Amino acid sequence: MKYISFLLILFSTTLHAASQPDTTGTPKDSLRKIQLNEVVISASRIAESILKSPVSIEVLDARRIRLSAQPSYFDAIENIKGVQLLTSSLGFKVYNTRGFAATTNVRFVQLVDGRDNQAPHIGAPIANALAPSDLDIQQVELVPGVASALYGMNALNGLVNILTRNPFDSQGLSVAQKTGVNHVGDATVPAKLYSETSIRFAHRIGDRFAFKVNLVYQRGYDWVAGNRDDLNPNGNASLSLFGADNPAYDPVNGYGNEAANRRTITLGGKRYSIGRTGYYESQVTDYRLKNLRGDISLHYRFSPTIELAYTYQGATLDNVYQRTNRFRLDNYRLDQHSLTLTTPSLQIRAYRSHENTGDSYNIRSMAENIDKSFKTDNQWFSDFTNRFNADTQTGLAVPDALRDARSIADQGRPVPGTPAFNDLIAKLRDINNWDIGAALRVQSWMYHVEGQVEPTQVLWKQFRQQTGINIQAGFDFRRYVVFPDGNYFINPTEPGKNLIYGKTGGFVQLSRTFFDNRLKVAGSLRLDKNTYFDARLNPRLSVVYSPADAHNIRLSFQNGYRFPSLFEGFTNINSGGVKRVGGLPIMSHGIYENAYLVTSINAFQSAITTDVNTNKLTTDQAIQKNKGLLKKSPYTYLQPEQVNSFELGYKGLFFRNRLYVDADVYYTAYKNFIAQVNANVAKGTNSDSLAYYFSSSTTQDRYRLWTNSQTRVYNYGASLGLRYSLTQNWSAGGNASFAKLDRADNGDGLESSFNTPRWITNLNISNGNLWRGLGFSVNYKHQDAFLWQSELATGNVSAINTLDAQVSYRVQPLNLLVKVGGTNLTNKYYYTFIGGPAVGGLYYTNLVWEPKF
Repeated sequence: MKYISFLLILFSTTLHAASQPDTTGTPKDSLRKIQLNEVVISASRIAESILKSPVSIEVLDARRIRLSAQPSYFDAIENIKGVQLLTSSLGFKVYNTRGFAATTNVRFVQLVDGRDNQAPHIGAPIANALAPSDLDIQQVELVPGVASALYGMNALNGLVNILTRNPFDSQGLSVAQKTGVNHVGDATVPAKLYSETSIRFAHRIGDRFAFKVNLVYQRGYDWVAGNRDDLNPNGNASLSLFGADNPAYDPVNGYGNEAANRRTITLGGKRYSIGRTGYYESQVTDYRLKNLRGDISLHYRFSPTIELAYTYQGATLDNVYQRTNRFRLDNYRLDQHSLTLTTPSLQIRAYRSHENTGDSYNIRSMAENIDKSFKTDNQWFSDFTNRFNADTQTGLAVPDALRDARSIADQGRPVPGTPAFNDLIAKLRDINNWDIGAALRVQSWMYHVEGQVEPTQVLWKQFRQQTGINIQAGFDFRRYVVFPDGNYFINPTEPGKNLIYGKTGGFVQLSRTFFDNRLKVAGSLRLDKNTYFDARLNPRLSVVYSPADAHNIRLSFQNGYRFPSLFEGFTNINSGGVKRVGGLPIMSHGIYENAYLVTSINAFQSAITTDVNTNKLTTDQAIQKNKGLLKKSPYTYLQPEQVNSFELGYKGLFFRNRLYVDADVYYTAYKNFIAQVNANVAKGTNSDSLAYYFSSSTTQDRYRLWTNSQTRVYNYGASLGLRYSLTQNWSAGGNASFAKLDRADNGDGLESSFNTPRWITNLNISNGNLWRGLGFSVNYKHQDAFLWQSELATGNVSAINTLDAQVSYRVQPLNLLVKVGGTNLTNKYYYTFIGGPAVGGLYYTNLVWEPKF
C-alpha cells in the first residue's frame, strides 16, 4: 500500500503543477512530440497510444537506440525500466522482468514482428541468435509481467516484441561496422577483438512490390566462466577439512567433481566424502564466438491497406549457452519461414521454425567423461583408497595423504591442451550419450498459425458507431515436433517416431470508452487446450482513466498460465549419474511413486558420517539411528502453472510536457509453480532395507524430476521511470524498479528461486546534437546483491555498478554516423548469476553508412 500511496501523492501534486498555463512561450519540444504520438501494438495487439495502454509497456524507439551507450538495441534493452539482464556469454543475453529469473527463461516471450523466435525444444529464445539486425529496427516494445491473456503460452513474466522496418517505407542501403575489444587487463586472457558487420538493403518496385535483405556477421571471444568458489565447503566439516584440504572440493565452474562424482568412503575408520578431480570449464571448451544471421522479406500490396509478406530468417551460431548445464554451441542452426497477411481488420500469420543443434556439446558431460575415459569410477576410488591407507600407515598427515592419494589415482589422466586431450574432446563430442559422451544432437520443429480480426473496424462498423463497443478476436494453433535422438529425448510409447506436442486456443476482447473518451474499459477471455491437459480459461480486465490527454491512470487484473514446455514435459537425459526426467506421466510413470527427497538423503548420510566420525558408532548403528530422516517425495506429475496479477499504473507529462513519468505497482500470486526436484529411487525392492540402499550413492538411482511446487507463491514490486527534456536536444532520465518475494504458503523449497535483485536503477543523460552533429550519452546502472539458486550452482551475486558511455558524430555530407563508446567503462568484472561468466569492459566503435543514390 505504501507504493500506491506514493504514486497517488506524486500524481496529485504534479498534476496541479502541470495544469498551470504556459506563460513563457516555450516551444513544444521533441519529448512532447514523441510521447503524445508514440503508438504501440503489443499491449493490446492493436495500435494505440502508449500513454493510454491498459498495461505497463516500455518502448525503445530508433532515437533512443541511436543515443544508447550500448553497442546494439538488444544490449540497450538492459536499461529499460524493470529489466533484469542475465549474461550467459558475450553473444547470449537473457532478459526477465518481475522475478523468478532463469538462464533459460520459459516465462518470457521474445517476438519479432509478432513471430515467436524461440528454440522449439526448450521453449525459449536463443538470445539474439535469430534477432533482426540493428539496421532494421523500427522500435522495441517490452511488456513486463503477465501477458498470456492475449499471447497465450509462456508469457507470464513478460514479452518483448521487436518491430522491423517495412521496405515500402524504409528503402535504401545501410552498412554498419562495429569493431571492439574486450578482456582488457584480464589476467587469464589477452585482449581480444570483436567485430560485427551488418548490411541492409531495401527497395520498392512500383506501388505493389518491395523487398529487403539483411545480413549480420559477428565474431569475438567470449567472457570466461572461471569462478572457483567451493560449492561444497562443508563436505568434510566433521573431519575439519576445509579449503584446499577438502577432498570433496566442487568449484562453481569446475565439472566432473559434483555430487554425482563423489562417494563416501571409509578410510582409517572414518567416513570421507571424496570427489573426482574434474576439469575447469576453460580447459574443455572453445570461447570463440561466431554468429552469421540474416533474413529476406518479400512484400506485396494488393492495395494501400492490404499487404502480404513472406519472411525467411536463418542463423548459425558458435557460442556458449547455459541451461541447467553449460553448453558449447557449434554449428548450431535455427531458421524460420513465415507468411503474414495484413488488412485493416484482419491479420493472419503462419510460420515454421526449425532447430538443429549441429555439433554442440554439454561442457559438464565433456569434463566428466574425459575423467572417466582413462579410469572408471570404481578403479579411481580403489586406487585412491589403497594409496591413502598406505600413506597413513607410514604416519603421513591426513591432508598430505589425501593429496598424495589423488595424485596417484590421477596418474594417466589426460592433460588439457595436449594433442591426446584434444583428440578425446573430438571423440566425446560425437557420442550422443551423456553417460559416456557429451554430444547435444537435437532436431526440433515448431509450426504456428494465428489470426486476429477486428470485425467492428470495417464489417461491423455501424455496430461500433451505435454501441461504442470495439470487438477483437483471435485464434492460434501450435505444434512442436521433436526427433527422439535417444539421449535428450525418447518416445516411450512409439519408439523411433517423432514426439508431438501442441496446443490450440483463442481469445475475445471487448472494449468501450465512456465519459467523452476519458474512461476506457476492456476485458478479454482466452481459452487454450493442450495435448495433455484440459482446457484453461484465462481472463484479463483493464480500466484506463484519462483526466487529461497527457495524464492516464490504469488498473488491470490478469490471470495467466503456461503449459509445461517441451523440455519440461518430455526430457529424458542421462547426465553424469543423474537422470533428468520430464513430468508427463508417459515419461516418468513409476518414478514419482517410489522416490525419496535428496535433501533428506543428504541429511541422512551426513548424520551417519557425524555419528561414525565423532560419536564412535558403527555404520549399522548410525543407519538405524538416523533412518527416520528419510522422507518420501510428495511430488507428482506436472500440471500447468498459473498466475494472478494485479497492477496499478500511471503515465503522464508534466511541467509544460517536458517531464515524462511512468510508474506502476503490482502484486502477483503463482500457483503450481513449475520447478525441478532432486529425488532418488532405491535400486533394491526390499522395503526393510531402504535405509541401507540410501546410505550409499552406489545403491540408489539419482533423478531430477520436473514437477510443481505445492505452495502458493506471492511476489510484489514497483517501478518508476522519469525522462526530462531540458532543451530540444538535452535529455536526462532514470528509472528504478523494486521486486520482492513476499511469501510462500508452506515453503516446500521449490518456489524460492526468485533470483532477482531487490533494486535495479538506471540514470542517463544525453544530447543527440551537442554541436554540429556531435552527440553523447552516459548511463549509470546499479543492481543490488541477491541470492541466486539453480541446479548448477547456488550463491550470492554481488552488487553491480556499471558506467556506459558513447560519443557520436554525424558526418552529414557522407550520411555517415560514427559512434565510439564502451560498456562497463571501469572494467570491474562482475557476475550476473552464479555459474555464469565474469563480464568486463567492452570498448567499441560503430560506423553506420547510409549512402544516398
